[in-house]
Amino acid sequence: MSTADRLGLDWPAVESVGVPGRTRTAALVAVAALLGSTLQVLYFFIDVVGLPSRFLAVVAASLVAATVLARLLTPRSAVALGGVLLLVGLWWYVQQLSGSPRIGELLTDTLSLLTGNTLLRITNIRAWVLGVTPAPTFLTWYFAMRRRYALAVAAAGGTLGFLVLTGDADLLTTLSGVVAAVASLGFGDFDRRGEPIVDAETILVTAALMVVVPSLVSVVPATAGLSLNVDGTGSETVEASLLQSGDQLSVQGSISLSPEVRFTVTSSEPRYWRIGSFDRYTGDGWVSQTNSRAYGGGRLDEPPGPTRIVEQRFRAETDAGVMPAAWKPIQSRGNPATRVDGDGGLATGAPIREGDSYRVTSAVPAATPAQLNDTTRAYPQQIEETYTQLPASTPDRVGERTDRLTREARTPYETALTIENWLENNREYSLDVRRPDGNVADAFLFEMSAGYCTYYATTMATMLRTQDIPARMAVGYTSGERVAEDRWVVRGQNAHAWVEVYFEEYGWVRFDPTPASDRESARDRNVESARQRDRPSVDTNESGGPEWSPTPTATPQPLTPVDNATDAGGTPLGPQTRPGVNPEDSISTATRVGEARTEIADATTDRPGPAGSLPSRREAALGLLAIAGTVIGVRRSDLGRRVYRSVWLYYQPRSTPERDTERAFQRLVYYLGREHDRPRRPDETVRAYLDAVDADERAREVASIRERARYAGTVDEAAADRAVSLVDEIVRSRGTAK
Repeated sequence: MSTADRLGLDWPAVESVGVPGRTRTAALVAVAALLGSTLQVLYFFIDVVGLPSRFLAVVAASLVAATVLARLLTPRSAVALGGVLLLVGLWWYVQQLSGSPRIGELLTDTLSLLTGNTLLRITNIRAWVLGVTPAPTFLTWYFAMRRRYALAVAAAGGTLGFLVLTGDADLLTTLSGVVAAVASLGFGDFDRRGEPIVDAETILVTAALMVVVPSLVSVVPATAGLSLNVDGTGSETVEASLLQSGDQLSVQGSISLSPEVRFTVTSSEPRYWRIGSFDRYTGDGWVSQTNSRAYGGGRLDEPPGPTRIVEQRFRAETDAGVMPAAWKPIQSRGNPATRVDGDGGLATGAPIREGDSYRVTSAVPAATPAQLNDTTRAYPQQIEETYTQLPASTPDRVGERTDRLTREARTPYETALTIENWLENNREYSLDVRRPDGNVADAFLFEMSAGYCTYYATTMATMLRTQDIPARMAVGYTSGERVAEDRWVVRGQNAHAWVEVYFEEYGWVRFDPTPASDRESARDRNVESARQRDRPSVDTNESGGPEWSPTPTATPQPLTPVDNATDAGGTPLGPQTRPGVNPEDSISTATRVGEARTEIADATTDRPGPAGSLPSRREAALGLLAIAGTVIGVRRSDLGRRVYRSVWLYYQPRSTPERDTERAFQRLVYYLGREHDRPRRPDETVRAYLDAVDADERAREVASIRERARYAGTVDEAAADRAVSLVDEIVRSRGTAK
């Protein structure tokens, strides 16, 4: 007995004697396809999770171990080893968690995944992926080495199926993995039966159908019925896309505004009424990885650095599932269901009913531009790891363009201002946009000329992250319509997205790259249109007239107080105002005095180009597979010949009378054979065949014209026209060919 027999191993590389070359080829193709299926899962982790290089080292070690141990371990031992690897990986993941209880967090994460929540929501996603990856990778490759293709596909497919159930695997990833798995099983079966690989056309046809059919199926999204979701016409609103997204926010295409009143706010000053933030960028949207906790009623932590206290009272003018507040809230009163998000914002554990009110005390960051400009890049490790993450699908050109735009910026603050100003000045505000394919930030930089707040905020946060500056996307409402000295009416159309940037010693500071004047103009037009249509819930008793101002003759004050501080080189850092932006809205309105409000250097080369981009490697591979499989399928099904015959039967181009007569006769015989399921036999005369199918006088006249042309040697054009006309009449009068 050979060594391979004793080990139960029949891999041809181990015992190649007597193994036909065609079988070995099928085995190699099956293993290659299986590897492709495994790579779809690994690609997801690298692309979306943005894992470091050590992830590749873990994968490589798992593949090497599986290759070596395939010669030494029995399948049962390998499965046991895979289980041990999984347990060790989960134990290692628990050790990486900060705080306690660690086991509780593991159980919470597991339950979250089993109930369909996204994988990206779990605590410390990178550690989780590094911990669980070795086990399925090892088992998949181990069984591939032993030519146990079904078990190998089960290991790889189980992991891919897990990602599908959590909603993380997109259609392309899922389709690529499934096609590779089918190919592995198909070629593995050819390997097992010893059949030549050239006979595997059926596998290619099946795989092609799996690619083509989904692309032909359109999915019609369900229309939400809540008023918060629609603007009265059935289209989704900015408010719904931002504030009802839960833990996942997907960037939308064209969208509308909702003019309905949501809150009346009494406050000592106008602010952005923040609701939450998203920390992980996936390329086509955002995910929040934070978990909320119950609010005990005490005082919450204040942000670092100088602050000022802002008191607010919110009255709900409709039922609401969110709890806006100025950043950073430190105390809340009046809502017993108040919760505290992981980012420090407020949330509600139960709906806030119309007429209910609550109070919030916020410690608003008050660092000056000079103070922010004096910060360095000394970020806490957790902040840096979480808020500089980018998916591997982010093209290099995003970072390269940001490098060029910010090459004169010396500090993180100047970098943020430069990006904010460039986006505001070089993109137009529009709610009517086409949702781009691929990475949203890349598309907005290179392929789009307009967008709304989600596009601006996503792009700015991404650009900052390419410079290793922590940034996140925040959502909530802008201050709203001012109806009294200390009161504002907040509508659904005030829903907004902006960027928060982290600064050493000062924490999170708001930046807003969306053009304020264009945004407010669109909202004003929307409200006025709703009023003209007598739409309900657009105004309160206080709104509907001119926006409140202190006195009609008061001398307008500068929108932003002058800051005479200078940087280390003596350059003034005083803020410069922007049209339509209140000083209270964002400290980020400051720019260096004297800085031109025009396109930044290199901007002439940074205008959006024409839409469209080359397909990715996976898209190209699937496309080639679909083409190859379709061609083979058409050839094997005789579809091409059938289509040609149908065209040939119903359409006859004209030539010489002799050729026209002969072709008309051949069309007639072909049609009669299909119509009566009785083709003409090679040794059968024309007259006998026409008698056999009981042909009518028209068919017999065509045969007579053809007989004169063939045996008399001549036929005039009138006779040829008569033959063609008769055949056309026969074909069209008796229905289509079978």
